[in-house]
Amino acid sequence: MKKLLFAVLCLGCLSSFTWAGQWGAGVKVGVGQNDPKTLEALFDHATAYDRKITRSGGFFAVEVLHEWDFQSPANKIGLKLGADIYGENELKIYGLGTATEETYAIPLSVYYKRENGTQEWSYSVGLGATYIDTEVDDLSDSKIFPHIMAGAEYRFTKTFALGLDLKYNIAAKVKKEGAVLSDRSGLSAALAARFYF
Repeated sequence: MKKLLFAVLCLGCLSSFTWAGQWGAGVKVGVGQNDPKTLEALFDHATAYDRKITRSGGFFAVEVLHEWDFQSPANKIGLKLGADIYGENELKIYGLGTATEETYAIPLSVYYKRENGTQEWSYSVGLGATYIDTEVDDLSDSKIFPHIMAGAEYRFTKTFALGLDLKYNIAAKVKKEGAVLSDRSGLSAALAARFYF
């Protein structure tokens, strides 16, 4: 709950600015590369016990964005702030208990968008930085890493669009005292619903 409140606070801070241009907000569901074997490696000392690892590569995200016209209304520069809540990885060690990895991220992106109007597809490319935080039982750590992104959306009306977002996380491995707590490096894809106002 504290993580979710922190993410909502960050989104609220961005939305408090009053710049000229177009605002938007969105929700996304997606799946990305996820290496839960790192979770099992944390408990490799318990080799005498049977174990089962449950992997979740899915995530839910919310975002706010702001876009400015660049030379013409069809060319836009945008700034996007999000909050990503990843599904939990869980390692059950029979006879000892269960270890759970909880991860969330806050990506900030700058992008170029080719806006083709309503009833048309629009395309975007961009890059940015992501703050990621992982907790595994009593261990926790965070880091900031770069990402690149691309997307396409179909604008049904002036206020509503559906799209597909791709993102590639670079070096998103979270470590604590040499132990890898999570690794969300690599490609992710998400379906997005956005509202513009």
